[in-house]
Amino acid sequence: MDENGIVAEVSELTPEDSRKIIEHVDVLDAIRLIADRDPAQRKIFIRGLALDTNNVPFSSVFARYLLQKLFRPSVATWDQSPFYLDLPSNMVGSFLMGWLGIVFKADINQVSHLLAIGLTTGFLGSLTTFSGWNQKMLELSANGHWVASMLGLLIGMLLVDISIRVGVETATGFRCLLNRRGMLNSSTWTVDSYRRQICVWVVLFLLGLLWIISGTLVRSRLEGEHRSAVLWLAFMVGPPGVWLRRFLARLNGRGLGRKGLMKWVPFGTLVANVFAACLMAALATIRNVVDTKRCDIIVTGIQFGFLGCLSTVSTFVAEYHDLRQSKHPRRAFVYSMITIVPSFALGTLIYSVPVWTKGYQ
Repeated sequence: MDENGIVAEVSELTPEDSRKIIEHVDVLDAIRLIADRDPAQRKIFIRGLALDTNNVPFSSVFARYLLQKLFRPSVATWDQSPFYLDLPSNMVGSFLMGWLGIVFKADINQVSHLLAIGLTTGFLGSLTTFSGWNQKMLELSANGHWVASMLGLLIGMLLVDISIRVGVETATGFRCLLNRRGMLNSSTWTVDSYRRQICVWVVLFLLGLLWIISGTLVRSRLEGEHRSAVLWLAFMVGPPGVWLRRFLARLNGRGLGRKGLMKWVPFGTLVANVFAACLMAALATIRNVVDTKRCDIIVTGIQFGFLGCLSTVSTFVAEYHDLRQSKHPRRAFVYSMITIVPSFALGTLIYSVPVWTKGYQ
């Protein structure tokens, strides 16, 4: 604004100018201060996000599948144990969220905003699953193992909380080490050259091709009722789960009503987790009613892919961690309760009650 009160037109900043501003210590510290003050400020919608989040679920679904095979029931988990099958992936994802989603998020943002969102919302959000955790506890309670079910909810929450705290502490120490050696300059890794952009588009093209191949293999494997169709179907329906979670994330930080009550509650993540848990229970009930191999393959693929990517533990525990570090740490306990209790209660009505009344095995 000049001395006559006229606002001068501001020219658009080039990527290089923006990077210089962000790299300024005072500006970066101010941004981090505002983001740490309110966890909802960390949720920034960026145009073009779909390029990363649409394809990242392939790797996260496959990683979750490998962890399930590694920690199969005969190794670390079993049917009557509170240590559910998705616990290893939830712990690994929460640990990595401490690294990539909290400590190194600002540094990754300097390389690429899309990369940061793709790694946290896309990969880590899909690597972990809240609905699978809740469904395992429902199955335990439906079979009369109430103590194991309650212990599973408590132990599951404690372990992912410990995982993210260990992740934050180790990443902080590693970041200090990199700072001392002057190795945190990320300007050389920015995707601002023609060749690097070509490489990114080639990777995205290959992932899109994998999605098309998955559809073809699902059809052929499903006709033969082959069990491998579960994984290929999970690849197919995983990305829509991330799309829906990304859409619901817009509710975070808005609060309730016109006055925006309870803005501290991440309602987007809350709705995604509770909805996915209820849908997981409904599909499990359908599988019990239909009781065919083809139905079991389809239901398992949707549960593992779509609902596994729609619900998230890493984002949930990151928000829980942020609330614990805020001026109102009790809000973290409230947030965890309004996520876990309604999911388990509604799941009991949808899944456990039919098991008890109809005698499903």
